[in-house]
Amino acid sequence: MRRVGLEQARRAPGVAAALSRDDLREWVAPLSPRLEGEGFWSTSWRPLAPERVRFVGEPVVALCAESAAQAADACELAEVEYEPLPAIAGLDVALAPDAVLLHEDVPGNVLFRRGGSHGDVEGAFARAAVIVRETFSHGRCSASPMEGRGMVAAWDGDRLTVWSGTQAPHIFRTVLERAFGLPGGHVRVIVPDTGGGFGQKMHTLPEDLAVPALARVTGRPVKWIEQRRENLAAASQAREGRVEIEAAADRDGMLLALRARVTSDNGAYHIYPLTAALEPPGTASILPGPYRTPAYAWEAIAVATNKPPLGAYRGVGMTMGAFVMERTMDLLAARLGLDPAEVRRRNLIPRDAYPFTSASGFVYDSGDYPLALALALELAGYERLVRERDDARPRGRLLGVGISCYTEYTGMGASTYRRRGMVEVPGHEAARVSLEADGRVRCRLSFSSQGQGHTTTAAQIVAERLGVPLEHVIVSQPDTDATPEGSGTFASRGGVGQAGAAGPAAVTLKGRILEVAGGLLEASPDDLVLADGRVSVRGMPDRGVTLAEVAKTAGGASLDVTHDFDPPGPTFSGAVHIASVEVDAETGRVAVLSYAVVEDCGPVINPMIVEGQVHGAVAQGISEALGERLVYDDSGQLLTGSFMDYALPTAGDLPSFTLGHLETPSPLTPGGHKGMGEGGTIGAPAAIANAVADAVKPLGIAITSLPILPETLTKPARSVPGATA
Repeated sequence: MRRVGLEQARRAPGVAAALSRDDLREWVAPLSPRLEGEGFWSTSWRPLAPERVRFVGEPVVALCAESAAQAADACELAEVEYEPLPAIAGLDVALAPDAVLLHEDVPGNVLFRRGGSHGDVEGAFARAAVIVRETFSHGRCSASPMEGRGMVAAWDGDRLTVWSGTQAPHIFRTVLERAFGLPGGHVRVIVPDTGGGFGQKMHTLPEDLAVPALARVTGRPVKWIEQRRENLAAASQAREGRVEIEAAADRDGMLLALRARVTSDNGAYHIYPLTAALEPPGTASILPGPYRTPAYAWEAIAVATNKPPLGAYRGVGMTMGAFVMERTMDLLAARLGLDPAEVRRRNLIPRDAYPFTSASGFVYDSGDYPLALALALELAGYERLVRERDDARPRGRLLGVGISCYTEYTGMGASTYRRRGMVEVPGHEAARVSLEADGRVRCRLSFSSQGQGHTTTAAQIVAERLGVPLEHVIVSQPDTDATPEGSGTFASRGGVGQAGAAGPAAVTLKGRILEVAGGLLEASPDDLVLADGRVSVRGMPDRGVTLAEVAKTAGGASLDVTHDFDPPGPTFSGAVHIASVEVDAETGRVAVLSYAVVEDCGPVINPMIVEGQVHGAVAQGISEALGERLVYDDSGQLLTGSFMDYALPTAGDLPSFTLGHLETPSPLTPGGHKGMGEGGTIGAPAAIANAVADAVKPLGIAITSLPILPETLTKPARSVPGATA
């Protein structure tokens, strides 16, 4: 930027403050997340862009006024003079030998690079009967929560209070303290009811610093509500990257080895708190999936480009990994003339092999994929779908059937984040369970609910452990002044965290309640029963006291229990998805005809919530496979900046889902629970891609990229990339 002029904007009606880079440079620290270990080059992201704007949508000016309309009018009066610079709009441009550097201290525009190897990869490829090679890519997409980002910031002297829909209140508190140079205890974060997040609201972004800065300058509370165009252009984005994969197998289709090079179009900065070490290593580490793979070599690279940073989004890294591996399995089946289901049967990890160490080093704790596959094939009516496909082809109808098997890491704790080098994520969670004066029980979790059903499942766990009616349990959204410290709601950790933190806290509280009640009833606590919110002497139900009476006697403090829990995982969930589709030969439009899932998240706490989460995630995954994409031109300009261009699904685009459950308890977690919030988005794109590839096989069209656009399905490809011997 050559110049920023705010004189007219500051004089506009109702304007309370207008700030640019120079107004914040000296007293608001930038976002600069750390990652321990080699292959990491840091970035510094300021709340308002400094001399160089690195992507379209990066905040340049922050102003506030008496009304939203006045603020919008004043924005039109801000004067910004730009000097155009060469755009780094994609991976090939960024990695070119003569590429412009987006950050002077990030050599070659590589923000992150790591690799690894297991087993005799070269020997396996040398003796392989079949080698499949392909390059797969995934477009850029958005979490698009129903409710965009928003916050209210208010100062009381040197103490800051923020109301925010953040998924990580305590991490957010820490970064605000750091940004404004405040000592511990001087920031309070309150999370109200929130309309969705899907990972996007886990991050701290420049607006999260600019709004408190405006509040401090004006001495008044400031509210900011994100518009949809801002969300699509400036919030964290997801997925974009490519994977070059080679798979070696014997003549029976048994995998011998994999090679993968994962390259992520990360955008302009490291995202706080996760950094760019998110999408590419996540893909590389999960890519072997639920298959026995004796040898594996991988490299993961995150590249800086002139786009918003990639961040967490439901299924981060794992969606791409499943897409690549499942397409590769289908290519292998085609080379060997095997049914896609059969090639999976031959390679799936058997149940008696757990705990199983994957080729990437993960230790899978439990699972039964052969059974899950068998159940899914039966649930979907696989043989019938294949017959219908084969009968339809001579009549010119393009029907296809696709299978996807995947595993996902869930329930991760501090040890996992330390191994990754992610020092900004604590990893533990906590719950505070207390008896209120009126006899109700309050549960305060360290992480928020954003529609996942946490308040219901946490209440179930507490009610069951305590012996009180479900309706007597209140689960509060986080308030860092009252809520115990933790990490947040992300990475499918909620169920594991609740069982590990709220469950034991409730058990301890029950013991204390029985002690107090024992004094009132002149009985040993061992002789008391707590049921339906009342304590009575065993065998003498008429001799008892209410919980309100217990609370009155105890005086409160002794009946307030906090329990910390650091998940020992990761624990691994998984599922098998089977989709059937029809492709219109004239328009290329894909209709999803049926969809079946058999999922395994260990013992299910609440079947309705699990099924709702699977349904919602599969809907997102289907949409991701068939339409959602953020498109940038060669100059880095966003071309899909509204829902007129960014294609979210409607109910009419989706089939009814058929869902089955398989429960293999984890030996690592309380109750054997595993996470399950992301699975649908991991499995669905791969299943849809395989189904579409199956449908257009007679046309010679290869499916190697997501999303699958109608215009790519209406003409034969010049060549079909695929397997070589």
